[in-house]
Amino acid sequence: MGKRDNRVAYMNPIAMARSRGPIQSSGPTIQDYLNRPRPTWEEVKEQLEKKKKGSKALAEFEEKMNENWKKELEKHREKLLSGSESSSKKRQRKKKEKKKSGRYSSSSSSSSDSSSSSSDSEDEDKRQGKRRKKKKNRSHKSSESSMSGTESDSKDSFKKKKKSKDTTEKEKDIKGLGKKRKLYPEDKPLSAESLSESDYIEEARAKKKKSSEEREKATASITYKKKHKKHNKKKKKKAASSSSDSP
Repeated sequence: MGKRDNRVAYMNPIAMARSRGPIQSSGPTIQDYLNRPRPTWEEVKEQLEKKKKGSKALAEFEEKMNENWKKELEKHREKLLSGSESSSKKRQRKKKEKKKSGRYSSSSSSSSDSSSSSSDSEDEDKRQGKRRKKKKNRSHKSSESSMSGTESDSKDSFKKKKKSKDTTEKEKDIKGLGKKRKLYPEDKPLSAESLSESDYIEEARAKKKKSSEEREKATASITYKKKHKKHNKKKKKKAASSSSDSP
């Protein structure tokens, strides 16, 4: 079996286009654009002059608007100036009237002014004196209240300390009695309920004193015995030394 022939005939596109002939174009060509109708130099000058005339009309309109605005501003200024002049004239008239009235009533007003000024000064002095007194009273009251507060605080603290000391002493006495009762059951009272707290505390203090006295006596006797023993030892040593030296 032989191979299949897949070859294709070559077609020249340029030769094909030439064989078709000239193409009928639907739009304008380049030649049409180059051969278009153009304006002459005179026509161009006329167009430029027309544009300048349009700009002149705009400038004239703006000038007219500015003139109208200037006129309105001048009118407004005249109104303001006339108002200010009238107000200044009114002020001058009032000043003149005051001067005239002051000349006639100068003698009478001077006496009245002096009396009113003196009365005003006296009233101000009285007010200032009252204010100073009030301030002093307030400061004195505040100092007294602070002092009383500190004194009351110190008293309360002193009372609290006393109470705490008494309670601690009572507790110590009760604990000491409890310990003694445990050690010496013969010294127990018949009934603790029958005795009051004060009697109970007094008994505890008396027992404490007795025990302290007994301890002092015991310590004194012990120290006396120790001293006596030391003295006897010294005597014996002296006697032994003297006996060895005599032969």
